Amino acid sequence: MPPGYTARECRRDDIHALGHLYFEAYDPGQACDSVAEAVADIEASFAGQYGPLWPEASPLLVTDQQQPAAAIMVVERAPWTDTPDCPFIIELFTARAHRRRGLGRWLIRAAMDAVAAAGRDQLALRVASDNDPARGLYRSLGFREWTPEQPLTG
Repeated sequence: MPPGYTARECRRDDIHALGHLYFEAYDPGQACDSVAEAVADIEASFAGQYGPLWPEASPLLVTDQQQPAAAIMVVERAPWTDTPDCPFIIELFTARAHRRRGLGRWLIRAAMDAVAAAGRDQLALRVASDNDPARGLYRSLGFREWTPEQPLTG
């Protein structure tokens, strides 16, 4: 863990702070068009709209001043038919002021450890094909490209 941060599970009472962090982490309009939309998206994550949220695999990193700095949100299984049948990272985001400190790498490893501790051997995510920095990070952590031979159902 990088110095100056502590980790804990994402909780329902973090929804507004996570929404603000989520909105701040992306360029305007890239993920959400407003803070309210970002908060609603995080709320939908907790409500299970993107699959059952797995709190033990979804740590939030906060600063020593208890300010959210980065988070990963993992579901037990994504609801989309074109994803593998395994735990799935629905979001990974870091506040701009806290980037390039290894927080994303730490969060992914923590999620991987939680998934492995539960006896699961796979973790998946989606990443844009032109996001070379993210793709490099994921490859360095052992992720590989997956293409379904046939879309999954349900």
